[in-house]
Amino acid sequence: MTARLTPLWTFVAWLATLAFFAPVAWMVLTSFHQEADAATNPPSPLAPFTFDQYETLFSRDITPFLLNSAMASVISTLLVLALAVPTAYALSIKPVEKWTDVMFFFLSTKFLPAIAALLPVYLIVKDAGMLDNVWTLIVLYTAMNLPIAVWMMRSFLAEVPREILEAAEVDGANLLTVLWRVVAPIALPGLAATSLICFIFSWNEFMFAVNLTATQASTAPVFLVGFITNEGLFLARLCAAATLVSLPVLIAGFAAQDKLVRGLSLGAVK
Repeated sequence: MTARLTPLWTFVAWLATLAFFAPVAWMVLTSFHQEADAATNPPSPLAPFTFDQYETLFSRDITPFLLNSAMASVISTLLVLALAVPTAYALSIKPVEKWTDVMFFFLSTKFLPAIAALLPVYLIVKDAGMLDNVWTLIVLYTAMNLPIAVWMMRSFLAEVPREILEAAEVDGANLLTVLWRVVAPIALPGLAATSLICFIFSWNEFMFAVNLTATQASTAPVFLVGFITNEGLFLARLCAAATLVSLPVLIAGFAAQDKLVRGLSLGAVK
């Protein structure tokens, strides 16, 4: 019975994949059309292709927005990993007292909606003179992603064989050596999965970026809003900008796809 249903489930899986991919494909296709063709109802998928929308984007200087997003996302992800790995090590391999309370504390920091913290964060940043500063976003993104990274890394590090760690300690390895030479290679898929998720969350963050930046530190998601104006929705340009903004995440996910799959499945089966 199972063998007979395999082709059916394969067809269903491909159908679901195409359903999820269709909006992305339509966005990319629309980005190569003129505004008049993109706004037709019904749409004109066979309309003439053009690169005018991408030329317009670079003429509006999208590069600083992409660089701000890249800087905030990459640096905050590195800081998150630097803080989350030792913390997860202490909570899994060398558990501290009442480690469950510590894990609950990290989880409880995600209970408060981000919009509820916007006003106090804005006032603190304003008083510190850090408005429109990319380092403000780096600190906020690090704080936002750290609880998620700790929870993920703890589940990954819990799978590291204790015998290997004990052998390293017998050989006289200190904590930093154990983390760098022993734990990191074993937990590399988990590190890849955690870093990619933190990078995606930082890259896509919009609320703090649009409220705490103006001209110098605005990120790519803020740039996308500029195509929604009182004059109307510039659909083709918006699709072109969204395609460019999505590329770094897609490239990072494709480059780390093997480690990402292994990392997300690590610890799922005992």
